[in-house]
Amino acid sequence: MTRTRSQLALSEAKAGRLYTVTEIRGGEELRRRLADMGLGPGAVFSVEHNPGHGTLVAAVKGSRLVLGRGMVERIMVSVCI
Repeated sequence: MTRTRSQLALSEAKAGRLYTVTEIRGGEELRRRLADMGLGPGAVFSVEHNPGHGTLVAAVKGSRLVLGRGMVERIMVSVCI
């Protein structure tokens, strides 16, 4: 798995920061499901809770999403500056 220096898996994201989705590494069904939730490439969102295991909570367009670990490992993001 290659990644640029500024790109990381959402599973590695820290709570309290803003991120932008850069890539989704999954099939069409996963991409469509995430897009329906507002997490397509280019989406800006914040991570509210990420204990490093279990679920991650993200705030996207006024909604809170609870995402499983398998899903967040396939979402590549970059930190918003």
